[in-house]
Amino acid sequence: MINKICKSIPDALSGIKDGSTVLIGGFGTAGIPNELIDGLIQHGARELTVVNNNAGNGGTGLAALLKAGQVRKIICSFPRQADSYVFDELYRSGKIELELVPQGNLAERLRAAGAGVGAFYTPTGFGTELSLNVDGTPKETRRINGKDYVLEYPIYGDVALIKAETGDRWGNLTFRKAARNFGPVMATAAKCTIATVHDVVELGKMDPESIVTPGIFVSRIVKIERVATQAGGFKQAA
Repeated sequence: MINKICKSIPDALSGIKDGSTVLIGGFGTAGIPNELIDGLIQHGARELTVVNNNAGNGGTGLAALLKAGQVRKIICSFPRQADSYVFDELYRSGKIELELVPQGNLAERLRAAGAGVGAFYTPTGFGTELSLNVDGTPKETRRINGKDYVLEYPIYGDVALIKAETGDRWGNLTFRKAARNFGPVMATAAKCTIATVHDVVELGKMDPESIVTPGIFVSRIVKIERVATQAGGFKQAA
């Protein structure tokens, strides 16, 4: 019987190794799998390459993982924000490596990994510093129908950590509004996808037409509780 439900966060994160490439869903603070990130800090894996749209906010979530010194390199689109002081300090002191990727390219490189696309040409970044590799060498370019393009390669992950809304024991997932963001493409691009959900439903209860990420792309899910607010209600998964 297929049952991908884990009893706890530590169980779900077991097996993550030092040096892994970890894809972490989220857009700003929307859809960040904070519980899994906190669990990864406790897990202790180091020398990680992290892929996320941003580079952490404030001192929690991804920023806390960076502060713990467990990340060697980050691949992202928007590393600097008003409260990205943890990343700023690490980058300026040479303690973390940055690969800056335009947001559309980031999404497409992840999608390409999941779709089995070996590489693709894009006009985004041509003629700028973003058309250079991390070591400063130029990326391959090509003129197609009179327009210049840069060759970009897929981003594969050893692990993807994503936040979903509802799941079943086969790992089928739905998401809540903006919390969906990079989760679905990251799930397809990783060898092992781990998702938190707020609700676990019986197999067959999810409308097949509403499933966003099929269970074939998901390795483990773990149920988390909603966070109570001071007003007495519950904080939804942003």
